[in-house]
Amino acid sequence: MIYLNDHIQDFDIDASLPLLSEQRREVVMRYRYDLGRRTSAIAYLLLCEGLQKEYGITEKPLFEFGLHGKPSIIGHPEIHFNMSHCRDAVVCALSNREVGIDVESVSHYRENVMRYTMNDEEIKEILQAERPDVAFTRFWTMKEAVLKCTGEGLRNNMKEVLQNNALSLSTVVSKDKRYVYSICQR
Repeated sequence: MIYLNDHIQDFDIDASLPLLSEQRREVVMRYRYDLGRRTSAIAYLLLCEGLQKEYGITEKPLFEFGLHGKPSIIGHPEIHFNMSHCRDAVVCALSNREVGIDVESVSHYRENVMRYTMNDEEIKEILQAERPDVAFTRFWTMKEAVLKCTGEGLRNNMKEVLQNNALSLSTVVSKDKRYVYSICQR
């Protein structure tokens, strides 16, 4: 299940702090800027909402982290989740299978980044797209969702991430084309 909030500026960070676990509150307060604090708090609260709706869990979740930093919920190894945020939206995915999700704001991309991270077929599709910025962001979120699902994290050869991939992958572009998110499941 996917939970999304794209009304970040309407979020009251001060009112949310008591709703967070102490562990998450510390993470939220480490962000230097208000936007980071807001998106981090929203991500956690989306997870809480999903845990209550999907699993009936009402206590504040605490996390432990895998080798590459992938979080899991202490005491609930059967619940898989992943969170992501950007300046325009926050997403959280919950599943009974391994899951990765990524959201990115659509903005101008740099050609050198495209050529470093995309393979020839992906570059061709991006350059031929009506909105190359949206196409680039779509591929980028797909790659990050895959790597977050597998727990690998970003790697040197981003060009190969989507090749020979047997994972379930889907992408959503917001109606106003401000952001794109992709979800991947094993």
